Amino acid sequence: MSFKTPPDLRYSKSHEWVRVDGDAVVIGITDYAQDALGDVVYVELPQVGATYGPGDTFGVIESVKASSDLYAPVAGEVVAVNDALESDQAPINSDPYNGGWLIRIKPSGAEEELLDAGAYAAFVESLQH
Repeated sequence: MSFKTPPDLRYSKSHEWVRVDGDAVVIGITDYAQDALGDVVYVELPQVGATYGPGDTFGVIESVKASSDLYAPVAGEVVAVNDALESDQAPINSDPYNGGWLIRIKPSGAEEELLDAGAYAAFVESLQH
């Protein structure tokens, strides 16, 4: 199966994506991750003002199949949270790269080794064999 990996994003090996948006970055889970989870039924996101290092757990996502931690691909302070997901998690499955975004972070410099779209697609492919 082929998964969407928009070329303008960067990706972590824990299946979060990062989009630079002005002086902040928007973070969500990848199409591959939402497909592997199945229907998302709950998401626990941090408070605005929380700070994280790269690789730190910033929340939890639960589906009908499993519960998974969410990991910050960059260090920084949370400046916005997608509050709409508290009452309706469907955008995470239907539109993970836009309406299903999770948090915005003002980065403080450090980040995990992030992959471009081609490298992430190759990584996902390797997981399926």
